[in-house]
Amino acid sequence: MMALIADIAGLSSCEQKLKESQVPAAVKATFEREYPNTKATWDKEDEGYEGEFKKDGKEMSVIIEGSGNIIETETMIAVTDLPAPISDYMSKHYSGMKVEEAAKIVKANGDVNYETEIKKKDIVFDANGNFLKEEKE
Repeated sequence: MMALIADIAGLSSCEQKLKESQVPAAVKATFEREYPNTKATWDKEDEGYEGEFKKDGKEMSVIIEGSGNIIETETMIAVTDLPAPISDYMSKHYSGMKVEEAAKIVKANGDVNYETEIKKKDIVFDANGNFLKEEKE
């Protein structure tokens, strides 16, 4: 399922698994500061380094630049936890199709996006539930 987070982010084609020793010290330091006593598996992404982990029972990922700055965090959520405008949009535009996964993404600047996965497509919305784009995985 954590591979899905990379897929949702639309980065799976650029993903490269890393050993802990291949992750820059600045990236590891930021991760350890933000998520103490948490283990991650690491991938190299176009934007930086993605750590996938569990926190408080939730599957999450964080993308950190090589310099140690966090780009975004992503938390898997229940489809039923999507804001109502997103559920309404999905019902109207993807009628009869099941939303397979959902995630809440928080960018470094605080902006929030939501992403849903449906039949190898990611549908992205802003914090208010407005449609932004559709991407193939």
